[in-house]
Amino acid sequence: MIQAAQELAPRVGIAPACRVIGLPRATFYRVTRPVARPPKPASAPRKPSHRALSPEEKESVLAELHSDRFIDRAPAEIVATLLDEGIWLCSERTMYRILESVKEIRERRNQARHPKFEIPRLYATGPNQVWSWDITKLKGPVKWVYYHLYVMLDIYSRYVVGWMVASRENTELAKRFIAATCAKQGILPGQLDIHADRGSSMKSKGVADLLAELGIDKSHSRPRVSNDNPYSESQFKTLKYCPYFPGTFGSIQDSRVFGGPFFDWYNNEHRHSGIAMLTPAQVHYGNPNEVLQHRHQVAMAAWLAHPERFTKGMPRLQALPTIAWINPPPESPDAAVPELA
Repeated sequence: MIQAAQELAPRVGIAPACRVIGLPRATFYRVTRPVARPPKPASAPRKPSHRALSPEEKESVLAELHSDRFIDRAPAEIVATLLDEGIWLCSERTMYRILESVKEIRERRNQARHPKFEIPRLYATGPNQVWSWDITKLKGPVKWVYYHLYVMLDIYSRYVVGWMVASRENTELAKRFIAATCAKQGILPGQLDIHADRGSSMKSKGVADLLAELGIDKSHSRPRVSNDNPYSESQFKTLKYCPYFPGTFGSIQDSRVFGGPFFDWYNNEHRHSGIAMLTPAQVHYGNPNEVLQHRHQVAMAAWLAHPERFTKGMPRLQALPTIAWINPPPESPDAAVPELA
């Protein structure tokens, strides 16, 4: 349209040409006769407000924002926490401006520097060298009512060396449970390691002090790594998948009545696949090698009598592992159970 107006204007004039084409004259003049505007003068540097924080104060606020306790917290939460402690550094908005100045306006939870937890590595070559313990909830008669089952397990023999049902979970009950179990098993100072997850009772100072007093070393699972406590987790699965497990208990006494026969069966009758299908009591208190040797003799006699029935040759029976690991090192053989020729 501009080009057509420019071609017509010399013959009829600008106004008639724009009117015929339907182009506003102002648009024609703006395009064909641009006005050179003087450059805009640079604005003077803005003077800092007398209310603004000094550079030293900003550094102090930033250091607080980067501290371990506040690195993943929102400014609103930081301001409130400091106020509760009788401290005022600056407003929430000022904190945001300081974070923006260092390009840290983003999800602050991603900035937390979480500590790196070491992989717990424990092993036992016989009973009463390493125990694992945990607490699981048993459902009560109504919603939100639970009973707490404490279980201590020997990782080598899989023998439940102690159990207790309580109405709650706390440090004093845990101390009583551990002390009684150690006394029953005759544990001596320097003999035992006890492994647990990171529950409040397991990590409590009271339990740590008791273990130090008894001469027992302690270790803990990494956060949210259930495989660091596999023996206790497996035992709880056996408990809750037992055909006779009721699911809910009418009272705490009912849960204790159930626990007695169950743990007696588990220790003395249950043949465990991780210990060559022996019972935990046979490994913990008996002579498992005699039982395994007897099995071997029976199997060999059957093979000698009818070798044609053994298509894979001489029978090979499962042997008792010589070592039980919590997280074996990468260079160690897999925890697969060896066989006995």
